[in-house]
Amino acid sequence: MGVGEGGGELVKQLLKKTYDLPYPEVICVYLTGKPVIGVGPQDVALAIIGATFQNGYVKNKVMEFVGDGISNLSVDFRNGIDVMTTETACLSSIWQTDNAVKEYYDIHGRPGSFKEITPGEIAYYDGAIYIDLSKIRPMIALPFHTSNANKIEDLKKNLKDILQETEQRAKSLIKGSVQYTLTDKIVNGNIKVDQGVVAGCAGGTFDNIVDMATIIGNHKLGNDIFALSIYPDSQPVMLDLMKKNILPDLISVGATIRTAFCGPCFGAGDVPANRQLSIRHITRNFPNREGSKPGDGQIASVALMDARSIAATAINGGMLTAATELEGIKFDRTAFYFDKTVYDSRVYDGFGNPLPEEQLQYGPNIVDWPEMGKLEKHLLLGVASVITDPVTTTDELIPSGDASTYRSSPVRMSEFTLFRKDPAYVGLAKKYHEAEKYRLSGKDPSEVLPELTDLLSKINSIQGIQNIDLKEIGLGSLICAVRPGDGSAREQAASCQRVLGGCANIAKEYATKRYRSNLINWGIIPFLSDALPELQSGDYIFIPNIQDMIKDSVEKIIGYLIRKEDIKEVELTIGDMTESERQILASGSLINYYSTE
Repeated sequence: MGVGEGGGELVKQLLKKTYDLPYPEVICVYLTGKPVIGVGPQDVALAIIGATFQNGYVKNKVMEFVGDGISNLSVDFRNGIDVMTTETACLSSIWQTDNAVKEYYDIHGRPGSFKEITPGEIAYYDGAIYIDLSKIRPMIALPFHTSNANKIEDLKKNLKDILQETEQRAKSLIKGSVQYTLTDKIVNGNIKVDQGVVAGCAGGTFDNIVDMATIIGNHKLGNDIFALSIYPDSQPVMLDLMKKNILPDLISVGATIRTAFCGPCFGAGDVPANRQLSIRHITRNFPNREGSKPGDGQIASVALMDARSIAATAINGGMLTAATELEGIKFDRTAFYFDKTVYDSRVYDGFGNPLPEEQLQYGPNIVDWPEMGKLEKHLLLGVASVITDPVTTTDELIPSGDASTYRSSPVRMSEFTLFRKDPAYVGLAKKYHEAEKYRLSGKDPSEVLPELTDLLSKINSIQGIQNIDLKEIGLGSLICAVRPGDGSAREQAASCQRVLGGCANIAKEYATKRYRSNLINWGIIPFLSDALPELQSGDYIFIPNIQDMIKDSVEKIIGYLIRKEDIKEVELTIGDMTESERQILASGSLINYYSTE
């Protein structure tokens, strides 16, 4: 079973440490029936996400796919569903195996890797989802989340109402003066789409592209605004599609074929023009994933659909069309041939074949992590950002497209933190961090934060607190959000906060276990609050004796919101935490924890 995690957890495994988490609940996803012609894996996935994400039914749980319907799905189809299960906020997913999986391993030259996995005759689960595959219909996830899922037929019946709801939702997500509209895409009672993209691990599979070619056939895509781009998901897939003349046929009718690349999933490659609507078979359609820059006046939209319905839309001139609306489609189950020479010719397979005499080569952009201090006895947190959106994605915390160039330079990458959601965050966090650097070097931090003198006076006026000086108070920044951390497991969503001096987050809940563990591994305290305190950027929260409270697993943590006019008590919790997690926080980061172990 695979579990998505941040870089810190992966380092722990390289150091031969254990991967520790509470025994997760397991949800049975029972599949029966057979998909109708025109329904693909993205349709099944979006139906599941739409039913489970908002209510948290599978959050941090394992989804176990079983049932007689599985035998009616190719392995590519199963993979297409499975790669999307992360968007439900589950911990992981696993499937029962059969001869089709065995053949898949055989095709890829790995017969020894196959294992039969099946539930026992009597199996117990913590919950169940029952899906009749024959009842799934083509789906569309409207901007700006995979859970904004509707049947395409339902969208068409209630076009204006549903699009207006999306526009209203967008107003709370998109700040600034950008005017966002979707209803202007309505043409003759349907939606006119500007772009179609099928790409990445979710969309660019062999079966998906073969079925697209069947649907498109000899239809010329024309030179209207609508453009179709297809990215096979690997070089062997691309090679076999070329040898079978599938890609040449698609190119000849007007599709653009690009090499295997994850770009469209994080806003790089095929970036739509301002105000365009792009339909995509990729993993996510979060704000800015399509490359929009609202701060620069650009906003585009991505709706998620299955490759088959994207192909149907393409031959209909960009007018939204479900593949099930087409008549007489017969899909040919063309067999995939895996040619491993693609990898043998280029990729060094180092497993079990180390070359210790070869030196690693470091590019000039690879920079060491800056030093991170340990947790001090007391903590004074400057509120650097307050996000009121119902959900904040990791892509909003650290946008992938713009920042990806600097992934090997922690300080440079941190400059992009929240720059689309809250452009003032980086400057404010830097100010608090600079004051902490002054404090640690023996300089007067009030040179950077003149208000510190008054803050210290107010701290010592709190009942039960006296004679605390700055030598015992760590200075850092704080982000407050409702439900942060949805989406990918990227550790940079946490590490960039820490590089900028972040010491804590406050949230009603954390969207995923992955993001919470990333915060801990980077020395950021994941505070929880049932009723978020009414904070605004520039406020301060003082938490006395935080070092001891984390060490002693204190359930209720009392902090003090300090403003010019008053001091208000704030009640926080941290939730269950392992002994090693407490020690990591006390050390200031996982790096510090292991360097002193």
